[in-house]
Amino acid sequence: MSYILVTGSEGLIGKQLCLSLEKSGRAVKRFDIKFLKNHSNFGDVLNVDCLPVKLKECIGIVHLAAVSRVVWGEKDPDHCWQTNVIGTQNIIQAAKKSPLKPWIVYASSREVYGQQKNLPVEIDAEYIPVNIYARSKVTAEKEILQARELGLRTAVVRYSSVYGSVHDHEDRVVPAFCLAAVLGTPLKIEGSDNTLDFTHVDDSVKGTMAIISALERGNNQLPPVHLTTGIPTTLAALAKLACKSAERKLNFAETPSRSYDVARFWGNTAKTTQILGWHAEIPIATGVYNLVQQFKSLLKV
Repeated sequence: MSYILVTGSEGLIGKQLCLSLEKSGRAVKRFDIKFLKNHSNFGDVLNVDCLPVKLKECIGIVHLAAVSRVVWGEKDPDHCWQTNVIGTQNIIQAAKKSPLKPWIVYASSREVYGQQKNLPVEIDAEYIPVNIYARSKVTAEKEILQARELGLRTAVVRYSSVYGSVHDHEDRVVPAFCLAAVLGTPLKIEGSDNTLDFTHVDDSVKGTMAIISALERGNNQLPPVHLTTGIPTTLAALAKLACKSAERKLNFAETPSRSYDVARFWGNTAKTTQILGWHAEIPIATGVYNLVQQFKSLLKV
């Protein structure tokens, strides 16, 4: 039976996407290094020998597997480059050699835009990567788009500060703020004026599903798109939302921004909506409130 392979299936977006694909009637095969090595769903994009087996009846690939955080890339730049660039090249080559020539959706990031002068950022703004993670994503994006010349249908989706699950990494800013607010501990803000475009995982998955549908219809001319709300939110405002949702007094300690972080980003949603018929539906206030309630339920507080 043919299926869609989701690399990085056990991450924040991957878990939700697999469920949405299955709900839509599509067969899914999960692929992640988080599984035990003897598990049938274990997979490593740096192991080229395992890929032909994983792609045996694969008709499409959503390539989410990556060193997925800026700070991890700074701590181990070689591993970041290997995983994000060489791993993507391995996926492309495996797809090229597969008789079924599966389409590929590549998960990129708004980090590729870096610090843009003009805001909100258009989907076709130039690359200005400011860290190793972003540079690896830029290079992988180019590889994915060039793969069209190999006869593969491909697409690039740029995610923007995705949040929405208590099972996300606790030190990522939205879950970190929400958890601290629930527990009543001080929030650590690295640059209160830093401004980002926070996109709920449900909206991000819906946008990804729209891209998959376009590829399934044979569209091979999709430009890279970003899935954003178009609404800027400062970290100070995010902290206030978390504390208000938890009915806690705002209590935070501010530290300087990290030198390798983008301080200001929000996207122009018009072109993505025109291309995909998609727009974000979950406001940040609603998403933060719901996440706080999830933490309260999980912690029974």
